[in-house]
Amino acid sequence: MAQTNKRRLSGRCSCCIEPLSVAGVSRRQMLAGIAAAAAGTAAGFAPQAFAQTSSTEKPFRIDTHHHLSSPGFVAEIAGRRTGQTPLMRWTVAKSIEDMDQGGVATSILSISEPGVFFGNYDAARVLARECNDFGAKVIADHPGRFGMFAIVPLPDVEGSLREISYALDTLKADGICMMTDYQGKFLGDPAFTPVMEELNRRKAVVYTHPNRNDCCRNLIPDVPEPVIELGTDTARTIASLLFSGTAAKFPDIQWIFSHAGGTAPGLMQRFNSYFNARKDLQPRLPAGPAHYMERFYYDTASATTVYPLAALTRLVKPTQILFGTDYPFGPAKAVAAGLRSVGLFGPEDLQAIERGNAVRIMPRLRT
Repeated sequence: MAQTNKRRLSGRCSCCIEPLSVAGVSRRQMLAGIAAAAAGTAAGFAPQAFAQTSSTEKPFRIDTHHHLSSPGFVAEIAGRRTGQTPLMRWTVAKSIEDMDQGGVATSILSISEPGVFFGNYDAARVLARECNDFGAKVIADHPGRFGMFAIVPLPDVEGSLREISYALDTLKADGICMMTDYQGKFLGDPAFTPVMEELNRRKAVVYTHPNRNDCCRNLIPDVPEPVIELGTDTARTIASLLFSGTAAKFPDIQWIFSHAGGTAPGLMQRFNSYFNARKDLQPRLPAGPAHYMERFYYDTASATTVYPLAALTRLVKPTQILFGTDYPFGPAKAVAAGLRSVGLFGPEDLQAIERGNAVRIMPRLRT
């Protein structure tokens, strides 16, 4: 029956379902296990790590990967049976409770995958506006606690340009949210050039969230797409931005990539080898792939253990890492504890990751 229900999704294959369980283990349990592993890595579990994130401390962290669910978004994913129960059950009160427990002063809200585009440009425009207006109301109702990366209705370029103007000029959003791909087109695709030109002109912060790409559904039995595909789709869009020349052509866009850049940091040797073998690519990224990768920002959602962070910290300095939880899929307290116990960051690094770096690229957060 589950497979039958999945295939009834309008315009999307069965694999876009958010699996509620794997071998009898819920996603919440899986994440709890990951968080527990993060707190008990080879660096050694320190009880004081949790004490440092107690609800009694004054909140100071800035969470750059924190999801909200507008009524329209909830209706959309519920109707499509995506299985994303935590998003359907999201409330402002639950967000604030988690923030207080994890010492988070401000969370930058964003829409999660599958985004707002489901094959119809007009419907995507309406849903993007509803999501952004809802986010702006949450911000207004809770001064200082929230910001927003406003969603745009790509692949609709004209609609996205209008929403960028509305979000940044009228709603005063902190940046723009995009998915990593749209109907097989990644963010470096020439079709999106007008959007990149406008974002570059504005020196905008652009937060990206991975999608489960239509190319790669139901590939491995008993392995849900998010386990592999979210990190892989982030790598695909990073490669698109690099090798299309978009990263070099539009250097004033401040890119944020989820989940420590997905699998991209582990592919740097291949990126470099490919670049060196293709002399015709050099005009597109004259400083080489690593130069542009080192300028991007990366959040810590699902990246609090040595496995993703070892590769990331070899690629970039702590100045390019942002605190991100993936709430409601990851609790702030566990993310903060994992970053302290992993053994890769000193006090100054943690201060930068948990607050300073976000303030630098979004100065309004200073107050």
